[in-house]
Amino acid sequence: MSKNIYDRWADALKEHHRRPAYLMIADLMADAINSGQLQTRDRLPPLRDLAVTLGLNYATVTRGYNEAKKRGLIDSRPGMGSFIRGKVPSIPLSGGSSYEMTMNSPIEPEGYDIEAMLRQGALKLLSEREIFPLLRYQDFGGGIEDKDAGVRWLGKCLPDVATEQVLVCPGIHSVLVGLLTLLGRKGGVICVPDLVYPGLKAIAAQLSLTLHALECDNEGPLPRSFEQQCHSGLVSALYLNPTLTNPTALTIPLKRRQSLADIAARFNVAIIEDDAYAALPEQHIPSMAELLPELTWYVTGLSKCFGAGLRIAYVYAPSKRGCQLLAGAMRALTVMSSPISNALATQWINDDTADRMLAAIRAEAAIRLQLAHQHLDKFSFQADAHGFHLWLRLPAHFSWNPSDIAVKLREQGVSAVSSAAFSTDNNPPDAIRLCLGGSNSRKQCEDSLIVVADMLEYPEHFVTVGL
Repeated sequence: MSKNIYDRWADALKEHHRRPAYLMIADLMADAINSGQLQTRDRLPPLRDLAVTLGLNYATVTRGYNEAKKRGLIDSRPGMGSFIRGKVPSIPLSGGSSYEMTMNSPIEPEGYDIEAMLRQGALKLLSEREIFPLLRYQDFGGGIEDKDAGVRWLGKCLPDVATEQVLVCPGIHSVLVGLLTLLGRKGGVICVPDLVYPGLKAIAAQLSLTLHALECDNEGPLPRSFEQQCHSGLVSALYLNPTLTNPTALTIPLKRRQSLADIAARFNVAIIEDDAYAALPEQHIPSMAELLPELTWYVTGLSKCFGAGLRIAYVYAPSKRGCQLLAGAMRALTVMSSPISNALATQWINDDTADRMLAAIRAEAAIRLQLAHQHLDKFSFQADAHGFHLWLRLPAHFSWNPSDIAVKLREQGVSAVSSAAFSTDNNPPDAIRLCLGGSNSRKQCEDSLIVVADMLEYPEHFVTVGL
């Protein structure tokens, strides 16, 4: 890049002397990226050289680069300097024509028996139920038959469920909106792991709530990090996705769950337990709701264990009063869940279609994970035997950042999600999440894994198609 751009930065710093210089450096860098003056992978001047050009001290420019790194604008590598990271690409959803690894979609088992079973249940519902009642407004939270089906589904991971504390809701995401709306009224921050479901970040931003990133290790959030934040008195809730965590596929072990529950109990902090993947593992670990029922909002559903289009979630509230409060918040936000969807979910749960579908998803997930081990065995990744997503770490000293990889894979018809989408501490690791599910065949899944493996092993072959 011509040095003129940095001369213009020096002029801008003089004109906006009231704003801290280190923030101005990051602002100017963002403006240059958005305008196209700086392109992805452009090398930035060494810190000392830029300090001289801008008429600032070395420490201020260093702080400016650190601020830019926090915002995801640049990458710095020892011995290589600092490079423009550029905009994190928005990856549109495909219409099914290319393998979609962007959304963490459950596997759709193949075979006539599965489709026939689903169709038979749907036809039975439509032939035996009166239609007009399913087209009317309903009380929020589902009818008694739908709640009973919810109790049965919840019972896979949560014993002794009281029906009066159960709500049937239009999807887990909408429940999270309701819970953050309800719990956010207390003020304070929502404690979350350093990597979290991107939808939660979007909800918090929309509601102007602050997420506080907890330090984590390979067993989940560190208790000391959570306790330290609780001592501030500014925590309104702890959010956890403890089973087959999105994106890392980690399942938080019992001892760590107990430690976090003990701290939440001491400080009277509510827990939001997003157990979207709870039904997938065959072995059950006691949930936070079992360990701390009086403070835990337990949320699960069918979208990740049956099909993403079945927008049904089941909430188990910590009390009957809590159930009423959430129902009020949810009714204001969503009016109600679809009675037709509720009835279909109830039909499939009660006739055991849901259990048979779950078994088929588990079996196919195990096969696709074997394919991942076969094609990605040279690389480091985390996955679970019964899950359908994996967390792939980029090789050491790999020249591209995760956002670069996402762009390159998209050019090859394969989608992935950069770690930046999940990061809550502005320090995303060099990793991407891949989904092995979706509407595509096992063969298409394998083909995509081969593309990923080739790109990681021979990145130079993809440069000509590059950014």
